[in-house]
Amino acid sequence: MKLHLLACTLLVASPALSLAGGDPEGKANLAATSKLPSGPGLAAAFPADKGIGESKDVIFHDDFEEGEIGKTWDETGNPSGKVLSFAEAGSGLGKRCLRVEAHLGTDTGGGLTKWFEPADTVFIRFYTRFDAGCDYVHHFVTLRANKSLQGKDKWSGFGQAGLKPEGEERFSTAIEPWGNWAKWTAPGRWNFYSYWHEMEVSKDGKYWGNSFGVPTAPIIPKEQWICVEFMLKHNTPGERDGEQAFWIDGKLQGHWTGINWRKSPTLKANALTLESYITDSWTKNPVNVVSFDNLVIAKSYIGPVK
Repeated sequence: MKLHLLACTLLVASPALSLAGGDPEGKANLAATSKLPSGPGLAAAFPADKGIGESKDVIFHDDFEEGEIGKTWDETGNPSGKVLSFAEAGSGLGKRCLRVEAHLGTDTGGGLTKWFEPADTVFIRFYTRFDAGCDYVHHFVTLRANKSLQGKDKWSGFGQAGLKPEGEERFSTAIEPWGNWAKWTAPGRWNFYSYWHEMEVSKDGKYWGNSFGVPTAPIIPKEQWICVEFMLKHNTPGERDGEQAFWIDGKLQGHWTGINWRKSPTLKANALTLESYITDSWTKNPVNVVSFDNLVIAKSYIGPVK
């Protein structure tokens, strides 16, 4: 309870900016002065994440230790049954992790999708590891807002790349490794890739996801587990008081406020896709492996595994 109240208080205390369009250069990044929490979070009460699902703030979690692939998820993307598998995790993360092996020219990778009951502020935490031979990744872990959790409306936030949302049917944000058109060593630096009704148009006249970047951040290392957490705070419909932020290994790296995610009060982020998606636009290596572990969706800051 104390952690939940602390997170809510700190979110309200964050300085407010009015932001339309993306921020690829990080000029509006408030991480250096933000009052958002860092370091240990609710996971600190659950060593090795054991029993973390008992927290009233946890909406969903998967440590990939038991069951078949995708057992507790709603959609599984595993082309020809050759993309997703379990592998040894190590480094205190348990015995198993989810391994995504994408094959250039054969498939675009794969992953898992979960629909969940939304909250005013959503936190997503996961661990990831890029193999030594992994090249640039086109898309990664995406949080989507759909009209509802049922029928065709639960798909309203999927697809429609290159099109601007209207503000009542969808918005999305993805935490992704960005290579800056191969200017940065693969896999690049962490950044948000977001779609919403006040996004900026691209040079080709289409609406591709707007970037929220931290160009001064370290290049993402390979062959080691990284704790990634990101947050989305819903705005008052039609107002620029929404937020998003992300942490790497428990340290706040990016925080943006003043975002008008939606116009409708019923439109909320309610679906998460955990994936590694590649295309030949950026990726040149024939085989690209990314692993995931200890995924948690919660209503308050989670923090790294204790």
